[in-house]
Amino acid sequence: MNIQKAFLFFISALFIMQCKAPEKTNAEPFFYSFDKTKIAFTDDGKGEAVVLLHGFIVNGSSWDKSVLKNSLLDRGFRVIVPDLRGNGDSDKPQKAEAYQNNAEIKDIMKLADYLQLESYKTVGYSRGSIVLAKLLTMDKRISKAVLGGMGLDFTNPEWNRRKIFADAFTGRKEPNEMTSGAIEFAKSIDANIRALGYLQDFQPVTSIEELSQIKISTMVICGDSDKDNGDPEELQKNIPNSKLVIVEGDHNNTYKQENFAKAVIDFL
Repeated sequence: MNIQKAFLFFISALFIMQCKAPEKTNAEPFFYSFDKTKIAFTDDGKGEAVVLLHGFIVNGSSWDKSVLKNSLLDRGFRVIVPDLRGNGDSDKPQKAEAYQNNAEIKDIMKLADYLQLESYKTVGYSRGSIVLAKLLTMDKRISKAVLGGMGLDFTNPEWNRRKIFADAFTGRKEPNEMTSGAIEFAKSIDANIRALGYLQDFQPVTSIEELSQIKISTMVICGDSDKDNGDPEELQKNIPNSKLVIVEGDHNNTYKQENFAKAVIDFL
């Protein structure tokens, strides 16, 4: 009889343990931004905060494939990685208004408010650098910035490459040789095509005059086989207190590599 009671007690205890709420983790936290759009992000490590901004089509998890993220954590940084609106686990509004008037910039500033960051450093890559350039003109809490995989072309509001991708993703025009691969890749990862179209339509534009007013220490870094978005040297020349670093690599892979991580960490 005692053995039977002990067995029943063990089964009951096991059931209670299994029914307990899981431990809270910071794997996929989120907050509601200025317009109630849900923005997902990860927040790992302790120490000085570094915000990583991802490129077009991909989301914040793309940084998990990079040497940089783990290297920053190993060096004692706190690494914060949002999914920009329209991407990943963040909301993907289906109205154009949700992407206008620098909505992405406001999201990042609201994230910094939410996390009570008094100061932070930022690293952008590809389209993340385009977002970051505008952010540098609006948020004074940033102490250092890295613009990766980008030249000067985004300063032109009529940038032809942006317009071609916008037309393809919104369906205004059929995909062509330049855009068809991107469309197929977006579909393969179940990205929201309509949201991506809006992101291109209302991509932030930072003028050369605005770049000239950036005061913080900035690094422009690019692969030696990457001229997809213009000349990085021209971008660097238009940002005071900036430096240019060219490493071996192409546009799709440079941000993942050890040479990129070493240059960024040395700078930060």
